[in-house]
Amino acid sequence: MGELSPFHETFGYYAQGVSVSTAVLPEGWRERIIIVETPNTALGRGHCLDPHDCVVSKLVAGRTKDFAFADALVHERPVDPKILRDRIETLETHPMIVQRLRSWVAVHLAAL
Repeated sequence: MGELSPFHETFGYYAQGVSVSTAVLPEGWRERIIIVETPNTALGRGHCLDPHDCVVSKLVAGRTKDFAFADALVHERPVDPKILRDRIETLETHPMIVQRLRSWVAVHLAAL
């Protein structure tokens, strides 16, 4: 399912597996993991982040593409800025990063 795989070529998108240590995640994220397991996944199954936890992690990373991703999910409404605001407060990361995320969410809450 990775970049340039037959899956990517067929469906136009791809997935990248990462280590848990790669991301800064909100408290309680393990309890919100979404398991993807269907007859089409055969013996495999996916462990996917809750969309809000994923967006918080992307905002912590802070790349341009991460902000675009987060903006799109908030705009299309599968992600609620109020939930993001609450999850941000549980992060164990530098206070300046937390403040940057608070500011980002405040802009999106004001737009509601």
